[in-house]
Amino acid sequence: MTPLLLGILGFTGAVSPLATDMYLASFGSIQSDLVTTASMVQLTLTMFFLGNACGQLIIGPLSDTFGRRRPLLISLSIYTAVGIALVFAPTIELFIWMRLMLGFFGSAGIVLARAIAVDLSQGETAVKALSVIAMVGGLGPLLAPPIGGITHDLWGWRGTLATMAALSVLVLVLSWIFIPESLPPARRRSGNIFASYAPILGLILAPRYRFFMLAFVLGFTAMFGYIAASPFVGQNVLGMSPLMYAFAFSASGTALIASNLINARIAARVGPQRMLRFGIALLAVSSIAMLSLSLTGALTVWSFIVCAFVLTGGAGFSMSNASALALAEAPHARGVGAALMGATQFAVSGLSAPIVGAWGEHTAVPMGVVVCVAALATALMAALGSRAPRRETH
Repeated sequence: MTPLLLGILGFTGAVSPLATDMYLASFGSIQSDLVTTASMVQLTLTMFFLGNACGQLIIGPLSDTFGRRRPLLISLSIYTAVGIALVFAPTIELFIWMRLMLGFFGSAGIVLARAIAVDLSQGETAVKALSVIAMVGGLGPLLAPPIGGITHDLWGWRGTLATMAALSVLVLVLSWIFIPESLPPARRRSGNIFASYAPILGLILAPRYRFFMLAFVLGFTAMFGYIAASPFVGQNVLGMSPLMYAFAFSASGTALIASNLINARIAARVGPQRMLRFGIALLAVSSIAMLSLSLTGALTVWSFIVCAFVLTGGAGFSMSNASALALAEAPHARGVGAALMGATQFAVSGLSAPIVGAWGEHTAVPMGVVVCVAALATALMAALGSRAPRRETH
């Protein structure tokens, strides 16, 4: 595991965040040019998440049988081809189906980057590797919106999609040259393709994996609750200008990167359990403050920015350490373990998205409720995982 390989794995894992966030500024133009409705354009994002969840559940387990490199390169090749074709999509229906395919094959970048990192590192050094990957991947949501806005202004929505396709070509080339096979034949699962899925039940029944996996998922859900609601809360509720909102969102993205950078430097010395507890403490304090301020009507622009910064930083600490602790419980099925974790992450966070707008777009209370419940649930899952007995998974 070298710094170069870590950076490339992080870039590979950022494929899906880039494809999610870069074209958001183009929704209006897509709707107009393809003569469709806003809900149909929104469906392109929903289908991408659906494809991502399904892809992780299929590609991850297959990598435990066939190795990591071949599934990764095949998936990224198809992802790149579909991304190029998407630039020329003539109808919204074809656009939607292509986005589903992008989500499916782009999921390989997320699930296999984690599996490869854990294959090539052990114990607390795996926490460092996963933190660096998360840090590099965190640049995706931070940089994608402004890049998408600039490319849209220069070349329109098809130009934005062409930029996304060019990035996917770069990821494919770097992966082909630099990412090795991290799972030798002696460590692969034997049997037919269906044998790849045999460990799923064993992982679900393994208490430590199950609870730490849920801690990872719920930590992400707390952060995602803020992300999904932030445009409405920042601009509709608090009256922030687009520039001020962009600053606030970038600040929270910086916290995610900083937390993973700090975690990568000290987790090996301090231990993932203690770092996880620290991250959960940040989550709990910030989420309770956010809910309290929302309920009392005392939420201001600067208190919102501070709460979001601490919340996102806490999520960064929580997710990196919880994922490392979960995958440590799946030494013989890390592809399945990473896939199950990633699919659950997208499914649960996707279900939470409509809740933040349940009481309309002019109140911060739903956001506070979702964030607070998810943060407290993260603490509960981490506590249960720490106390659970070890169970060997196969």
